[in-house]
Amino acid sequence: MLNKKSETLEGAVGRVKDGATILIGGFADPGTPEILIDGLRDLGRRDLTIVINNPGMHNSGVARLIEDGCVSKLICSFQWPKESLVFLERYDAGQIALEIVPQGTLAERMRTAGSGLGGFLTPTAVGTVLAEGKEAMTVNGTEYVLERPLRGDFALIKAYKVDPRGNLIYRKTARNFNPIMAMASDFTIVEVQEDVAINELDPEVIVTPGVFVDCYYVTGWYEIGKPRSAGNA
Repeated sequence: MLNKKSETLEGAVGRVKDGATILIGGFADPGTPEILIDGLRDLGRRDLTIVINNPGMHNSGVARLIEDGCVSKLICSFQWPKESLVFLERYDAGQIALEIVPQGTLAERMRTAGSGLGGFLTPTAVGTVLAEGKEAMTVNGTEYVLERPLRGDFALIKAYKVDPRGNLIYRKTARNFNPIMAMASDFTIVEVQEDVAINELDPEVIVTPGVFVDCYYVTGWYEIGKPRSAGNA
């Protein structure tokens, strides 16, 4: 059986190179892989395209990557929360590009990529600037926009428990975007609170099968917004 566990944070994220497109899980704080983000920031990578729900609050989440100049483009659905001061400053200065994608469309574009489909039709954004340059068609009298799959070179996601095969379960709302991002990337890296023995996870509750997981790093439990270090429980 392939060993998917990384004993070091650098070993987990070290495959990421300059210019990569990275899917990062989370919905505000829940489900955001904070320690993987810290590890990526420490690598000092540049020209990254980040796909995420929002650009981080204050100095949390992906805001740290933006602050350090790692990100050249952000693809997200909720770009203007008042707490996203780092992103707003860089965007106003013309230092970062932005692609706005409605939240349901963002999720479906990644699900489509993970399912091997060529795209999907949606009425969302019809007649708005978000539909400019996209193919449109009318079906049964309703106009739709054709949205293309959105795939990442890497996904950084967060899970609750993992077994040696890489099977994952999530904790409550921390599930959010993480499962579809695991499916929609070429290489999925997971930070997980706890690893358990083989066959300890009930197959009926596994959300992400190990076939979608390439590497995991055990961080233990940490509280959002409090000082933390990799591996601290």
